[in-house]
This record gives sequence, structure tokens and C-alpha cells, in this order.
Amino acid sequence: MDRILADDFVLMTGRGSALTKADLIKEAREKRTIYEHQEEEEGTQKVRIWGDTAVVTALLRIKGTRDQRPLDYKVWFSDTYVRTPAGWRYVFGQASTPLSKTDVK
Repeated sequence: MDRILADDFVLMTGRGSALTKADLIKEAREKRTIYEHQEEEEGTQKVRIWGDTAVVTALLRIKGTRDQRPLDYKVWFSDTYVRTPAGWRYVFGQASTPLSKTDVK
């Protein structure tokens, strides 16, 4: 994580929280969240590249535990990467909960 995340990395969650590189590394070290399953729903991933910038979007299913409580949910994510002299760096991520069919009008 330390190598791929840009020093000024930010992840905006669907709940409006902004997490930094330091936040994500701390969370990983604490092992409060254990992922059993974390992968994109087949057919939803798109990768778009413009010069030295790439954006990856997909619907992601996450299953595991956080603080020993079960997790099982889906999020749409958009991840932005920038090519640097040291290689690709993850600079920005955003996640949002998909709307239910009753939310769509």
C-alpha cells in the first residue's frame, strides 16, 4: 500500500468520510477489517486512460468482518491513478452505495 498510494492520496467514502494514505495504512496494520471476498461484479469494470491518468470504475462486492462483525455489501467505486517517473500511483478513490430499485424513479 505504501508504494502504490500517492502521499496525498484521498479516499471519499459513501458516507462522506475522507481517508488519507496514513488512515488506510493504519487500518491495515490494526487488522480490524478482515476481507474474505473483495472483487468486482463481473462485467462492471471499466478502465479509461487519458495520457498519464487512468480511471477504473466497477461495482465491488465486499464481504468479511470489521471489529468481528460481519460485512457484506456492494459499492460503486472510481479509482484514479497517475503515471509518475516511479510508476503508477493511486491518487484518489471514491465509493458510493448503489441505489436500490425503489430509490430509482
